[in-house]
Parts: sequence; C-alpha cells; structure tokens
Amino acid sequence: MEDYSPLKSDKILKHRPLTPIRVFGGVICLLVYISTAFMFIVYFGPIIAFGLRLFSVHYCRKATSFLFGLWLALWPFLFEKINRTKMVFSGDSVPAKERVLLIANHRTEVDWMYLWDLALRKGCLGYIKYILKSTLMKLPVFGWGFQILEFISVERKWENDEPVLRQILSTFKNPQDPLWLAIFPEGTDYTDEKCMKSQKFATEVGLPVLDNVLLPKTRGFCVCLETLRSSLDAVYDVTIAYKNQCPSFLDNVFGVDPSEVHIHIRRTPVKDIPVSDPEAAAWLIDSFQLKDQLLSNFKTRGGFPNQGTEEELSTLKCLVNFIVIITLTAIFTYLTFFSSIWCTFYVGLACVFLTFATYFNFRPQPILGSCCKKTK
Repeated sequence: MEDYSPLKSDKILKHRPLTPIRVFGGVICLLVYISTAFMFIVYFGPIIAFGLRLFSVHYCRKATSFLFGLWLALWPFLFEKINRTKMVFSGDSVPAKERVLLIANHRTEVDWMYLWDLALRKGCLGYIKYILKSTLMKLPVFGWGFQILEFISVERKWENDEPVLRQILSTFKNPQDPLWLAIFPEGTDYTDEKCMKSQKFATEVGLPVLDNVLLPKTRGFCVCLETLRSSLDAVYDVTIAYKNQCPSFLDNVFGVDPSEVHIHIRRTPVKDIPVSDPEAAAWLIDSFQLKDQLLSNFKTRGGFPNQGTEEELSTLKCLVNFIVIITLTAIFTYLTFFSSIWCTFYVGLACVFLTFATYFNFRPQPILGSCCKKTK
C-alpha cells in the first residue's frame, strides 16, 4: 500500500533553515558549478559542438551528449545526494533511450532541471533539449552551454517563432540520434494571478477551467509533433509537484528546499495521438485536464498513484562523475593560467567565438553533406 501524507499549505517555513554553513556551502556550490561549466564549455564547445559538426552532426551529438552529460549529472548529484531531496517517480515505467516529446507543467523556475533526474536514469541526459525564452540565451556562460546543447530559443511571438521552430526541429529528425525534446505548453510558470487570467480566458472561449495548471498553448506542441512524428517513439506527459512548497533556484543551491519532488509520467505511443492539428490540440488540453486532477489529488493525498517506478541513483557513480569533472577542471585551469600563453589565447578566442555563435544562433552544416549536394 502506498504511503501518502496530506500536503501542507504553501505558506510555510523552508524545509531546512538557512544557516551560515548552508550559505557558505551554497556559495562554494555556485563557484564549483560556474567554474566547471566555463572550463568544459570553452575547451570542449568549439571543438566538439562546432568543429566536429562540420564532419558529422550525428557524431557531434554523441560526443556533446557524453561530455556535457557528465557536467549535467552534477545537478542530480546536488539534488539527491548533497541536498537529500527525495525524488519520487510514479505512473508509467518508461524504457531507456526512446525518442520522445516531453510535455510538462511549469510550477516554478527550476522544473526543467528536475527532468535531468529522470533523463539521467534513462541514459538520455545529454540528449535532452528544451524550448526556452530567448532571454535565457543571454545568460553568461550558461547561454553558451544552451547553444552547444541545441536548446531552441523563442521570442514568444508566434509569427517570428514558427519558421525558426520548424527549421531547427527539421534538424532533429534523424532516428539514429536519441532525443528528449521538452516543452512547457503553459508558456510560463504558474502563479495564482496567471491562473485567474487563464480561467477567465477559458470561460470566454468555452475551454476547460483548470485550477492547478494554466491552459496550454497548443500551436507549439502541434508543430513539434507534426515535424518529428515520423521519428518519435512516444510522448511523455510529465506532471511535477513539490511537497510543502515550490522551490526556487537559490533554494536548491543553499539546500533549504525542496524536501520531495514528485514526477508522474504518462507514456503515450505517438501512433495513438491524433494526426490533425485540431485533434492533437484537443488531446493536449485533455492531458492538462488530467494533470489538473492529478495535482488536486496530490494536494489532499501528498503523492501520485503508482509510486516507485525508478530506482535511486548510485552514490558511487555520482562520486566518480564528480571526481572526473573536478579533475578535468583542475587540468584546464592549470593549462589556462599557469602553463602556456597559447592556452590562454585559445580560451579568449573560444569566448569570442561562443559569444558570436550564441548571438547569431550559429549551427554549421556538415561540409561533406554540402559537397555531396553540390555534386548531385
């Protein structure tokens, strides 16, 4: 029998107090994550994500997935092993390394990061891609990482976003490349104010009135499904909930929240989703009605049904991965500041190139492929 406890009010104290030790630990954590990200991006990014791509997009993605997947795995390590956040997976047990479109509700600014915990368990951590607002691409260092990992930036203006979305999605159609494309159809994180506006709009147009999620925007979902349908295995309908209250990014950094993250997965084979846009849009809205009901039940019961579908992460593997990342960062730091002026020059050049590539959304096509086309 599953163990549930009632969910408490959102307006409560943090799960753990913010002590001076936690503040100090959080600062160290930020320094480690920023420095490791910077060294990995400047040393591997231009060579692997851009240089190798000139010869093979497939092998470029394999190399990028492996190398940057090592760094991304630091986050589940932080969440589950250092902060002791309990990850509770429920619903359908999903197979490893499928090509999927993943739709999730958007409760807080860090929902997308917890999807890494599931992707790591399924061997797809380096292959997960997000559709995110363009302003996030301007973040120092991390914006470069988003570009390398082929995240898709949008301006939230459909007339501008649709052609860009279709063009980038068309590069993800190779069934040999694993893919987890994650989208948040609500388009923004949930707040009471946004919920009231969403409910008002739903009432005006005769759509379902939802209490725990916002009415999803269907056009982006339909374009993703239409463009990638032939190469996808399934759609994962992911519902995320937090016990006690929703965490912020700094809550994770300082280790004060959350105590538990609950992730419920409903797997639908892509062949079972309607082909026409109106029917696919209706399917998405029905899915969010199910999410709304799941979240209502979660509030009263403290959990989702059919818990325990995934095992805990291996502490040993997490520690080995952490040691590898720190060792490589130490080597790159030595090369940059204490070894050769040429390494320092390379880092400077890499920073300029990555800034240019991110700003202009530069993703080169293979030279061999272009030559073959010209020959034909």
